[in-house]
Amino acid sequence: MTQRLVSWFSCGTASAVNTKLAIAEYSATHEIAVVRCIVPEEHADNDRFARECEAWFGHPIINLRSDEYDSCEDVWRKRRYMSGVAGAPCTVEMKKEVRQKFQTEWWPDLQAFGYTADELHRVDRFKRENPEINIVSLLVKHGLRKADCHAIIERAGIELPAMYRLGFQNANCIGCVKAQSPGYWALTRQHFPEVFDARAKLSREIGARLVKATSGERERFFLDELPTDTRAQDTGPAAECSLLCHAAESIITEAA
Repeated sequence: MTQRLVSWFSCGTASAVNTKLAIAEYSATHEIAVVRCIVPEEHADNDRFARECEAWFGHPIINLRSDEYDSCEDVWRKRRYMSGVAGAPCTVEMKKEVRQKFQTEWWPDLQAFGYTADELHRVDRFKRENPEINIVSLLVKHGLRKADCHAIIERAGIELPAMYRLGFQNANCIGCVKAQSPGYWALTRQHFPEVFDARAKLSREIGARLVKATSGERERFFLDELPTDTRAQDTGPAAECSLLCHAAESIITEAA
């Protein structure tokens, strides 16, 4: 019986390159599914990026959605919780629960996640919290950083997702409630004032202090208390292709 591998694609450059490598290295021995969990709060440009990546993969992307919630905001309003010491319920409901349902229906032998070589702590934590999952970390295996992933995507002729181009470190939701940095929220306020205002209003209503001070006792405070002169910055790595990046591209090219 052919084994199965699922590669989780989140519209970031890391998950895209990880997926491309998974197809190159495992398609001869495994049935492969490329799966994306749709979250309405993501930038609309993520759909464009997904279409271009799908063509690059030469493999269809399966789009999944939560059966219970329409959006992250729907989760926050119904759960009356946005983010804090217990994490963010939107991540659980819009992604983890959707992922687990797919697992129980498709039963993959391996699961590929786009953790980079500079995120080893996240890999270790995932393994501790999910011992039942056989995780594949091809970016770690090949020593690829996020900067390498940006470069590989650009060299493939695919424009980076809009969130990266606007200066955000990740291409996830606009106004991600897991973010605590004043600079991140100032950047969100600069580019997406309506989203910022909506997050500020709901977080005040629920009582969620989403921002953490960067000095003193680093206390948390409400979004509507963010000083107007806060520097807007959440700068991620520039696209920079290292020697390991070129080696990974060779694997991709040979498999094409």
